[in-house]
Amino acid sequence: MAFLLTLIFFSFVQSQDMAMAMIPNVVDLNSESSIIKSAQKSGIHTILVKAIKAAKLEEILDNDGSFTFFAPSDNAFEKFSKEKIQLLIDSKNTKELRSLLTYHIVARSFSASKILKAMCRGEGVATFTTLQGTKLTASMNGSDIVLTDSFGNNATIVKADTNQCNGVIHVIDNVIRPQKKLPQLRP
Repeated sequence: MAFLLTLIFFSFVQSQDMAMAMIPNVVDLNSESSIIKSAQKSGIHTILVKAIKAAKLEEILDNDGSFTFFAPSDNAFEKFSKEKIQLLIDSKNTKELRSLLTYHIVARSFSASKILKAMCRGEGVATFTTLQGTKLTASMNGSDIVLTDSFGNNATIVKADTNQCNGVIHVIDNVIRPQKKLPQLRP
């Protein structure tokens, strides 16, 4: 079992290196910084940072604590229309936005190796409860860790284990939604 876990982990790390080579202008994130400060400096989380500020989650992600943040990249957000993104970060939609963002955050720090170990104990799957209160299921697709919600929405971790002073960031390729689709947001 340990050999299989090691093999899966090294395959995962190698696929992460290839995926990050395709994301331009990524600043090396600093483990001395908080999750929010590193996201601000990353170069690939500008939409996410605007959303965090609009949802008033900055203080939580800057404080002590231990969080795992499955952080959608700008490319993930850009799968929505520009209008949908603008409505999403509009201050009138704080409740919906906060729900969406806390669906990407898990209390406690889970590195990729801890996620893989949990999947081994769970016969190929591991479930994590988000700060929003719902569950995400982690599983493998080839050498990738894939997160799936109860509606079947998926996101793949494209960059794992960016350790911060208050947790870990895993960059994902989709925005995970706490509902089948985003609610009709008010303009």
